[in-house]
Amino acid sequence: MPARRTPFEPPGPDAAVFVISVAAELSGLHPQTLRTYERMGLIRPGRTVGGGRRYSARDIELLREISELTSAGIGIEGVRRILDLENRVAALAARNEELVAELEATRQALRQALATPRAEGAGNKLPVLHRPEPGQSLVIWRRSSR
Repeated sequence: MPARRTPFEPPGPDAAVFVISVAAELSGLHPQTLRTYERMGLIRPGRTVGGGRRYSARDIELLREISELTSAGIGIEGVRRILDLENRVAALAARNEELVAELEATRQALRQALATPRAEGAGNKLPVLHRPEPGQSLVIWRRSSR
């Protein structure tokens, strides 16, 4: 019986698989430009055990973006600042998504706690949903007994 083949799965966007010559060709830049950008800290390619550079698909996209910005007349320090701001915006967007999910989970837990009938004399205690970290505020909600 022949061995069962698994379907080929292409590497992910962060897999460092392209040698410098291929990365240069895919990005439209000279290999020396890629080395210069690395020295400047604009890009950090992966390394093989022997020290050879390996670029990922995400690295190629970043190189293309750097190329577009410099072609538009933006200096390297301007490019660095733009990339930093883009990274900050992405981090803030991710954090916002986390907070929205946490808020929705908290709302759902409160809805469930308010909908659950309490035993006589058990009081109006709501469950503790989150322990604040030092420096954070804590808001306590109590139902009025009107």
